[in-house]
Amino acid sequence: MDIVWVAAEMAPFSKTGGLGDVAGALPRALAARGHRVLAISPRYRAVPEARELPYTAVVHLFGVDHRVRFHALDRDGVRWLLVDNPCFQRAGIYGDDQGPYGDNLFRYALLSRAAIEAAMHVPVDGRPLGQRVVFHVNDWHTGLLPVYLDAHYRASGRMRAAGVVLGLHNLGHQGSQPAEAFAGLELPPRWFPTVEMGGRLNPLKAGIVSADALVAVSPTYSRQIQHDHGFGLESVLRMRSERLVGILNGIDPSWDPRSDVHLPAHYGPGDLAGKAQCKAALQRELGLPVRDDVPLLAFIGRLDHQKGLDLLEGIAPWLLGHDLQLVALGSGASRWQDFLRTLERAAPSRVRARIGFDEPLAHRIEAGADVFLMPSRFEPCGLNQLYSMRYGTVPVVHATGGLADTVTTVDPARDDGTGWAFPDYDAGSFRRALEFALTTYHRFPGAWRRIQHNGMTRDSSWNRSAGLYETVYQRVLGWR
Repeated sequence: MDIVWVAAEMAPFSKTGGLGDVAGALPRALAARGHRVLAISPRYRAVPEARELPYTAVVHLFGVDHRVRFHALDRDGVRWLLVDNPCFQRAGIYGDDQGPYGDNLFRYALLSRAAIEAAMHVPVDGRPLGQRVVFHVNDWHTGLLPVYLDAHYRASGRMRAAGVVLGLHNLGHQGSQPAEAFAGLELPPRWFPTVEMGGRLNPLKAGIVSADALVAVSPTYSRQIQHDHGFGLESVLRMRSERLVGILNGIDPSWDPRSDVHLPAHYGPGDLAGKAQCKAALQRELGLPVRDDVPLLAFIGRLDHQKGLDLLEGIAPWLLGHDLQLVALGSGASRWQDFLRTLERAAPSRVRARIGFDEPLAHRIEAGADVFLMPSRFEPCGLNQLYSMRYGTVPVVHATGGLADTVTTVDPARDDGTGWAFPDYDAGSFRRALEFALTTYHRFPGAWRRIQHNGMTRDSSWNRSAGLYETVYQRVLGWR
């Protein structure tokens, strides 16, 4: 198949979270399975190895013609295409210290229009993709692409065989804008009801009602968003439930303790000696006492309401009453930065808080920790629990979204546990799960090693997920 993958961020060229990781990995997995793949994202900053193509496109938005250029890089069987326009070249991706950029609606409408033009004209493996392609768009940023495809292309006889799949990564972000901004989108008036919701423009809602198929990033999340995690879009999603499926994300092959370039020692499920070396190296790096007899707990993530830091705060006195170490890495709300710094001051020999984003350190934490904490209020899929299991770090998570789908709670009557998923979102439930984990760590080392082995040998590859996406793409092309 010919697949056009479009996202607002795409690792390693740009990334703020899980969307960037997925956008950087799934196109490669699809190309490895024999498909022609054009992966498109904005050019936020220069990528020296990407060359500028001779083709440009002119897009009319907000009453002005805007010229976009394209920079291409061919790697891992994928043509990576960066859309170049001055509106993308800023310090942040979506915003800065003052908040989201005020022209984000324009910026991502431009990306959507440019992606359609690129699919028609930019060569992949020596020739353009043509008319019968599958667009895989993601979240609100590209929710307008299927609308533009209908309004400006299919209406004039072009791209009628093209299908659109919308990936739903986090419905908490919908790109809502005042209704009067509709005029700048350059759509016929009859499309206003498609784009409008609650008296405002909602690009995500527009994509949900216009795409041929919807894919949430886990089976549990696909059910939850139709009832209590849809941020106001529950009824719209229920109307399209027959076109909605959930497919778990995979993880990039670079997350592998047997070959990870960021680790001081390598290891695998058959020999964990290197993991002990990674733990000692991490303790030295962070200035913690080097002890192999205490459990090292870790948290990595955005410091915001979603990530369950209120539960961590709720059990903090109990946690500090135990002989253990805690490492936290993340950036976000000052409220939670202050909380983590307060924990470090309260127990300077046992707690380390690193505020900011540090990808190599994240790898070393995953390898050096014994237990990974992920008490998210909601989690569409989650990647850190998958990284943790791959690295032999046992996750303790809230059983929501993709966390419920990926972490198998340890049961003494079975031998397939990979961690603990606590059912209720409250500090008591979190604490009980963590008590089980710590008791097992201290008193049952053989069982602990089996839990580690189960997680490390779990299939979290993108190849498995890519096969499920193929089924969705083929169905969409059949409908078209």
